[in-house]
Amino acid sequence: MDKQPAALPPMASPTSDSDIGKRAFMRMVSHELRTPLNSIIGFAEVLTHELYGPLGAPQYSEYAGIIRDSGKKLLSLFNDVLELVRLESEPGLLRPEVDVLLPHIHDAVRRHAPEAQARGVHVLPGLADAELSACFDPRALSLCLDHLIANAIDFTPEGRDVEITARPDGDWVDIAVYNPGKAPDPADIPRLMRPFEQGASDYNRTREGAGLGWPIVRLASVAMGGAFAVQSDPRNGLKAVVRLKRR
Repeated sequence: MDKQPAALPPMASPTSDSDIGKRAFMRMVSHELRTPLNSIIGFAEVLTHELYGPLGAPQYSEYAGIIRDSGKKLLSLFNDVLELVRLESEPGLLRPEVDVLLPHIHDAVRRHAPEAQARGVHVLPGLADAELSACFDPRALSLCLDHLIANAIDFTPEGRDVEITARPDGDWVDIAVYNPGKAPDPADIPRLMRPFEQGASDYNRTREGAGLGWPIVRLASVAMGGAFAVQSDPRNGLKAVVRLKRR
């Protein structure tokens, strides 16, 4: 009897290959890129503050500051890309639990207080119910709030207020971050929810971005069992809403 050929191993699905590639990318970025970049930032800080003595010409201190700031900007981009890949490939890593919202919102406001003060912007958390709770992953919620508050501060005119509210709506809780001023055309919102998409450049913004904030917030919100939506009025402002389950 003829010997039957050995069965071929099953072919890996494209999705499986994609996930493996994403995990490999995450490992590479986490170690091979972030580790030396942290060293660059750290040594640039030492030079900027002249911890071991004067550098000589004042330009050296200025250049060290530019290296530090550029390194921080690049590290922030790496972290955002890493979060995006992680949320796309492993959303099940989030562990939503019911908790009170107020401390997490106040912590986020405190983190962005220096940035708001530098821009002459006020961030006002208006929560009527201090005991209001929802189902969320603390780290993912902080990630969402950081992106939305930073974005709101960036687009808010000097002297105006960024407003944060959290209100129950049936089985849901809506956390809304509102900023006044110019905002995208509503027709652009679906496009801006995709990674690396940019809005018009004639808004009020003072810093560049890679177009990852809203995609990260959307993926994190969905991974927590909720949703993310944006209401935009080009002349009056923008409201970004993270919707979470109450239980």
